[in-house]
Amino acid sequence: MLSGVPVQAQTPAARPAARPAAPARVVPPAVVAPAAPQRTITTLRVEGSQRIEPDTVLSYTKLRQGQAYTNETLDQAIKDLYASDLFADVSVSGAETGEIVLRIRENPIINRVILEGNKRLKEDKIKKEIKLAPRQIFTRTAVRQDVARIVELYRRQGRFAAVIEPKQVSLDQNRVDVVFEISEGPKSKVRQINIIGNEKFSDDALRGEMATKQSRLFRLLSSNTSYDQDRLAYDQQKLRQFYLTNGYADFRVTSAVAELTPDKRDFIITYVVEEGSRYKFGDVTVDSEIRDFDNKRLAASLPLKKDDWYNAKLVEDAIDSLSQSAGLFGYAFTEVSPEYARDKDTLTMGINFVIAQQQRSYVERVDITGNTQTQDKVIRREIRLAEGDAFNSFQMKRSQDRINSLGYFQDKFEIKPVQGSSPDRVVLEANVEEKSTGELQLSAGYSSLERFIIQASITQRNFRGKGQELRAGVNYSTYSKSVELGFTEPYLFDKNIAIGGDIFRRDFNSFNFNGNQRQTTYSQVSTGFQVRAGVPLTEFWSLSGRYGLSYDEVGLDEASFFTNGVCDPLKAGRYLCEAIGNRWTSSIGYSLIYDSLNSRLRPTAGQRFSFSQDFAGLGGDVKYLRSRAEASKFFNVGSGFIFSLVGEGGYIRSLEKSRGEGVDKVRITDRFYLGEPQFRGFNIRGVGPRVQRIPYTTDANNKQVLVTDRDQIIDDALGGTAYYLARAELEIPLGSGARELGLRPSIYVQAGSLFSITRPLPTVTFPVAADGTVLPITTPLFDSSGNALYLVSATDTTNAGAITTCRTGFSATLGGACTGTSVNGVYSSSTAPFKEVFYGSNARPRLSVGIGVNWNSPFGPLRIDVAKALLRQPGDDPKLITFNVGTQF
Repeated sequence: MLSGVPVQAQTPAARPAARPAAPARVVPPAVVAPAAPQRTITTLRVEGSQRIEPDTVLSYTKLRQGQAYTNETLDQAIKDLYASDLFADVSVSGAETGEIVLRIRENPIINRVILEGNKRLKEDKIKKEIKLAPRQIFTRTAVRQDVARIVELYRRQGRFAAVIEPKQVSLDQNRVDVVFEISEGPKSKVRQINIIGNEKFSDDALRGEMATKQSRLFRLLSSNTSYDQDRLAYDQQKLRQFYLTNGYADFRVTSAVAELTPDKRDFIITYVVEEGSRYKFGDVTVDSEIRDFDNKRLAASLPLKKDDWYNAKLVEDAIDSLSQSAGLFGYAFTEVSPEYARDKDTLTMGINFVIAQQQRSYVERVDITGNTQTQDKVIRREIRLAEGDAFNSFQMKRSQDRINSLGYFQDKFEIKPVQGSSPDRVVLEANVEEKSTGELQLSAGYSSLERFIIQASITQRNFRGKGQELRAGVNYSTYSKSVELGFTEPYLFDKNIAIGGDIFRRDFNSFNFNGNQRQTTYSQVSTGFQVRAGVPLTEFWSLSGRYGLSYDEVGLDEASFFTNGVCDPLKAGRYLCEAIGNRWTSSIGYSLIYDSLNSRLRPTAGQRFSFSQDFAGLGGDVKYLRSRAEASKFFNVGSGFIFSLVGEGGYIRSLEKSRGEGVDKVRITDRFYLGEPQFRGFNIRGVGPRVQRIPYTTDANNKQVLVTDRDQIIDDALGGTAYYLARAELEIPLGSGARELGLRPSIYVQAGSLFSITRPLPTVTFPVAADGTVLPITTPLFDSSGNALYLVSATDTTNAGAITTCRTGFSATLGGACTGTSVNGVYSSSTAPFKEVFYGSNARPRLSVGIGVNWNSPFGPLRIDVAKALLRQPGDDPKLITFNVGTQF
């Protein structure tokens, strides 16, 4: 056997006939060349050295005085000197006489390395890669190597047309400046992607699976249209993955060639593929060497079934599922190996999953590294496995999610199980990378909701490294102002009991629309505090309680809504006049919460449910019971898409006596409101019960009619005592560049309603003329002392048009003595007629669809939404585009 290939001996009968012997070849006798004459070096000198000592120069050669030498010896000496990279020129004289002189010209010293023309690559990035540097010896070989390195840097950026031209500027004292003149050229794009051999799937379908995209105008901002050698290999894997998930187990890429066009501006990529036949799953079995497992039950639980199309992704999922099942029983390092039984005749792929024998593992220790600010106990108390516990993969995953939810560390933190000191011991390694947990935000912005906004807040979510949260904030806008201080201790005395408190002062101005102008209606100033505590009931269930005390001052702008010192229903509406006053609210409440989200900050999987109730009436002036429920579920649907379902609802019931006919027992400041920003597609408080004041105007025939322009209608939202809201949203992944900018687009659909309120009584009934014309109402006016006011007659030559308390004559001061004889008219205000319409006290759903983008901009968090209200009820106020800057979302 030669080189592993067996050679079979031939039988004599099979041997070929012997050939005649070849004639003998006569070899002439060898001619011996005369030996080269040897001479002796009588003297040995070095000429031309400047920086390098002659003895150092000679040390690079084998020449020594008194030794014999030949021409070959001298040639070798020249080669040795060149090989040292110290000399630009070397020559030898005196070979005939033995008086050897080595004449050298030293390579210059580099004074500076200068880069010119580099704009896309920073100078520090290039100089970090090249080897030439000041005070080093200049060699042409080193220059050529550095040119190649710079070219490679530009090729990594996709700039294959880059040209590097090195230049040498000679200076005195045998020094040089090395200048690299760089012509960067454009990025080399992928002009075309050709696929040969595909029959089952179109070229476009296969191109869609690749990360590399063809350069087109609509992809002007995409980075995937530039050529990348690593991406080429990745695309081959993507093609193979696509075919394997569609049943083509024999698929392979036979060749992948990238050709650069002559102008070096574009690449043409050609793939040659072999699709092969499409397979189905055959028998799927499990062969476990671990006695705790039921093979048949495990096989039945796998996601792949016989006669389904073969899918390599399902095989990987099955391996993960079996590994997780083993981990639940304490087997940390279970090996699951699929054995394939391919039948090319029936085109089936049988799979037997072999689970190797493994000892049950126990946690030897938990190693935490990387935390310089956060105390160890803050991390350890979130880990659901302790030293000596039986290993459990579910508890390890849960610990990982809880640590991620803290928000103290970089994303994608993982706990890694590694082999311990013995086969049945496992060490859990938690290598964290801390990120900043202190936030100082100073921002100014503008939103469609708040108009001009100024915010200043400071928050430390990991105060003193103990996991405590300390926060303070000031918010100022046209319609709201607030100051808040808060503190939370999540583990009181290192026990699993959370406690916290807040003190606040909030000034809020409600408003309505009069034309395009938004005018303040009532103002509410709330000052108070709240204390809270929470305890876990199980791993996922928790219970929290709270007590709050606040003092609310509700008032109206007297200049706009008061007449004769009291609230005027004709100006403000009866429902607003009934809301003014000061009151104490003392409330106690609780929340029951289920939370299995994998992250509280950016969840991608899991669910959350909460039910809350607040009872107001432990003293104070307000009595009610408010109940709310919220639920959310998140699904990672693959390829970076996150789908979520969110629902909430609430009901508030007053525990007070009736406040009169047409007056709801729940005060307007305690009700629920619905609209922007919770319900996108509708204006702020744009959904639910409301009263609209529709003024009268005259048409072309001088006939009195109601206006139809909504901008001329005064719209007062009244809120409701019950509501519901649901949202389905799909977050769309973007490229790495957009993710670094903090862009997160999503599409969504929302449905909800606000309802259940006592129908308010009409504010006023206007008089109607005989022809049906609605007439204005005239109201006499009084001064602050209750004296009737009069308007001095226009016939008075001295005080015509002045306001006085004199029915006859005039007084310079209100309420003073009257002098004169003019008969004055009653001073009064006139209210133009309007029709008051009540809308919205029904539970019929409203529906909106839209697209939104979250952006962590340099000016603060930004949210832009474009939402269309598809279903709405009379009186609702839709809004297509909304944006907010400087507020959290």
